[in-house]
Amino acid sequence: MSKVTRRQAEELRRLRDRPDSEIDTDDIPEVSDWSDARRSRFYRPVKKQITLRLDADVLAWFRARGSRYQTRINDALRQYIKEHER
Repeated sequence: MSKVTRRQAEELRRLRDRPDSEIDTDDIPEVSDWSDARRSRFYRPVKKQITLRLDADVLAWFRARGSRYQTRINDALRQYIKEHER
């Protein structure tokens, strides 16, 4: 990634300090239906390394389905959370 020049940095500072009331948003349509919204393909949730004990057969089942088994375990846990949220 290239560095920001002094001129660019000054322009960014001026834009940052500009009040919201001066920003013209008339040409931007208002979005009220977010039902089809998806996370950006660049979104990466924060990961935290832990020690977790799993039953050997559960771990073997996930590992038998190929690489990235930890991601699949995480996805399974996330699905469980979705199904059990109130």
